[in-house]
Amino acid sequence: MTDAAGAVFVDLDRTLIRSASGPILQSAMVAEGVLPSGRSLPGERYLYGFYNTFGETAAFMSLARAAARLMKGRSADAVRTAGESAVEELIDLVQPWALEQLGQHRAEGRLIVLATTSPLDLVTPLARALDFDDVIATRYEEVDGDYTGRLVGKFAWGRGKRDKVREWAASNAIDLADCHVYSDSVFDVPVLSAVGHPHPLNADPRLAAVALARRWPLENWDRPPGVPSVVGLEPYHLLRPFIRPESFPYARFTVNGIEHIPAEGPVLLVSNHRSYFDVAALALVAARLRRPVRFMGKQEVFDAPVVGQLARALGGIPVDRDTAPGQSMAKATAALRAGEAVFVLPQGTIPRGEAFFDPVLHGKTGAARLAAATGAPVVPIGVWGTEKVWPRSSKVPNVANLPHPPRVTVTVGPPVHLGGTDAVADTATLMSAVVDLLPPEAREAHVPTDEELAATRPSA
Repeated sequence: MTDAAGAVFVDLDRTLIRSASGPILQSAMVAEGVLPSGRSLPGERYLYGFYNTFGETAAFMSLARAAARLMKGRSADAVRTAGESAVEELIDLVQPWALEQLGQHRAEGRLIVLATTSPLDLVTPLARALDFDDVIATRYEEVDGDYTGRLVGKFAWGRGKRDKVREWAASNAIDLADCHVYSDSVFDVPVLSAVGHPHPLNADPRLAAVALARRWPLENWDRPPGVPSVVGLEPYHLLRPFIRPESFPYARFTVNGIEHIPAEGPVLLVSNHRSYFDVAALALVAARLRRPVRFMGKQEVFDAPVVGQLARALGGIPVDRDTAPGQSMAKATAALRAGEAVFVLPQGTIPRGEAFFDPVLHGKTGAARLAAATGAPVVPIGVWGTEKVWPRSSKVPNVANLPHPPRVTVTVGPPVHLGGTDAVADTATLMSAVVDLLPPEAREAHVPTDEELAATRPSA
């Protein structure tokens, strides 16, 4: 008997990891002397390329079934060692959001089980490294330390995988109605149909058609939940060609320091906030990164018609300080742990009145706490002049000022070192780094005129 609230069965290739594990496992077995070097199937590279793009085929899986006979007489211990040596490369292929989603299942009391056609001895080390609770896989028969060329039980594919999952659930006293299955393959329809919660994930075209007919939601672990994609392109990729200075002829932009932003991996991009037009200025930075970015914004933005839908499609993170203050931090933490770039404006809102002219910037501690929780590098961004294009007192930007458009500068600085133990002190350090990126006039005390003060306040 078990006290688990169910189980989550996760396929390996094109599901947990983004491509086939075969080339990595094969190379590991060659390195361990299990397989001879220099031998491969004719057209193997193209075969795996097709698999990675379109998913499993019956012909491909018949080769996988025949592999048991080819392993006859080979050392099982050497294969297990090969599996251990392949772990690091396989972990590099794990989908960015996979462990976050599985962690949620674990937090809700479910067991996590790797369910794959791959040989048990090769994939168990990976499952152990990722803290899976168990493994369901194809098992080769072993006698006196060597494989016999036969299988123990069924080949873990199609109905065979379904039957193995059923047997596992029965032996662990788990009701399949409480279980989840994640898979990319149409050949896993039997096991997807056997559980209460099927999840077609990175579905091949045939599984996508089945899912549509059965009203199963299509999911992915290469991007945040709710972000759509067409042939691997998110809304970010579709909008990016149009986000350029020429798209805003009523402003002149100077953007410097993009090279300080890492090309990959997690990063917090922290900017000051002077105008609604900051969105356009920071969008130019995002467009030059050539990878999707996420941003934290007020709940009101996400509640707005059209704009809110676009913000969610881009992977924006709504901040609702009144009813769910912790949710935004949890989502931003998950994004950073998945290797995403996240924009944060610590000031939260555009300062108004005399605070707008304060040479010392003050911010909330969220960015510092995210950095401490994830270890993500923090890159400061100084924005200046956006308020001349769109002052807070106006409902729309001044698009008529084409003869003499205001100058907007966006300066990206090098990563800021934060102590990670005092969020208040780290926030002060971070905001000071942003100020250092602004022009000299930003650091000088200024007594605003009544007209300047009026421009900082929302219109009636």
